[in-house]
Amino acid sequence: MTNKILRVLDLSSLRTALLWIPVAVLVAGCSKPEPAPEPIRAVKVVTVQAEPLHSRLEFAGDVRARVTSALGFRVAGKLIKRQAEVGQRVKVGQVLAELDPSDYRLAAAAAQAQVAAALTNRDLASADFKRYKELREQNFISGAELERRESTLKAAQAQLEQAQAQLASQGNQAGYTRLMADVSGVVTAVQAEVGQVVGAGTPVVIIAQDGPRDVVFTVPEDRVAAVKVGEPVGIKVWANDDLLDGKVREVAASADPVTRTFQVKVELAAKDELPLGATVTVLPPSMSREGLTAIKLPTSALRRDGGGSAVWVLDTGSMTLRSQAVQVETADGNDVVIASGLTPGMVVVVAGVHVLAPGQKVQIYQGKTTPGQAAKAATAANTVATPAPAPVAPAAPAASAGK
Repeated sequence: MTNKILRVLDLSSLRTALLWIPVAVLVAGCSKPEPAPEPIRAVKVVTVQAEPLHSRLEFAGDVRARVTSALGFRVAGKLIKRQAEVGQRVKVGQVLAELDPSDYRLAAAAAQAQVAAALTNRDLASADFKRYKELREQNFISGAELERRESTLKAAQAQLEQAQAQLASQGNQAGYTRLMADVSGVVTAVQAEVGQVVGAGTPVVIIAQDGPRDVVFTVPEDRVAAVKVGEPVGIKVWANDDLLDGKVREVAASADPVTRTFQVKVELAAKDELPLGATVTVLPPSMSREGLTAIKLPTSALRRDGGGSAVWVLDTGSMTLRSQAVQVETADGNDVVIASGLTPGMVVVVAGVHVLAPGQKVQIYQGKTTPGQAAKAATAANTVATPAPAPVAPAAPAASAGK
């Protein structure tokens, strides 16, 4: 009896277990697997140290004539001929352009006619005065009448002189229809074409006068105080890399209204005749950084953090990262110069900075290098990270089959 009861209980337990098996399978299928631990990221680092600066400020400039003349007609008119062309060398007295002189010739002819009329009136007044003077000597007329004739003669003489002056002026006006070079030099610009009506004084031809040459360049407002009149500067010619000596001759007193930069003129030596418009590089020694030392980092080490720049500093004890704000002063080649925020000896991440987080645990990247390169890299980085495993010694040559 007892065995029968036990046999029934075993069947009942087996049936219950079989019923719970699908439930357990469903529960096991719905549960989330535990996430795999995040791998420790490898980072490239450098040790902060003061290094010498190698860059110097360079400014692009061009060669210009010290004196440039903008020549224009002294009268208005229609341009009918232009002999000057850009790049042409001209001499004093050479005709550059001509206006239509028809109106001025007519005006000169009218002035000539006025001179003739004034001359006739003067001669008539002179003859009257001579006749009335003889009558006065014979007491046939009063002294007042003689004085009136004398006044008429003086007025006629004045009108003649006025007409003659007018004729001379109109003659000059006709001569002003020819624009002639009053200096020797090179035509650098032409600002009027044939058929154009130009006003008096409107520039038609720009001439760079022969003589001394200047190198002209511009500097920003924060650097203009470092440029002094009389300061020697180096000038490197772009075409052949020749290095010439120059001297600052003039610094603009006010900034350009458009670029907000200050123009600087450098005097070239008389022996250094560079072509007009030649491109040069100006090297002011007062703006050179050579010989100075500062903390430098690759540009890849910087990231934006709020309103400024920051870097990741590695705590070599816990191998975790922390953010450090820095202030960038300027650039030195492909590196940036750090003004504040870092001290020598800090270990800074220089690659992949945008995928890191504060407190993240990292390891130092060990590149595939030869034993000699690995030793040099470890010495240059000067980090205190876990040293790389010692290089495996080359295996001994296998024994020959005969031994």
